[in-house]
Amino acid sequence: MNIKVRYFASMRDRMGRAEDTVSVDGDTITVTDLWKKASGGQDLPASTLIAVNMEYTDSAHAVKNGDEVAFFPPVTGG
Repeated sequence: MNIKVRYFASMRDRMGRAEDTVSVDGDTITVTDLWKKASGGQDLPASTLIAVNMEYTDSAHAVKNGDEVAFFPPVTGG
């Protein structure tokens, strides 16, 4: 299956790119496992905001073929 992964703000800087298409064997994968695959085995940074198909979710969410997953750094204001 193929999943589109998008990175925003400092997450884009950390990854060195704005998006990926990640190929995964099987029917589903969790967001955490997808991050590990896309990042070369790194742990998902604490407080990362996650959206699957433009809806916020958590890292245990199951992702399916054709989904779009976005990673955002924590939002701050001032």
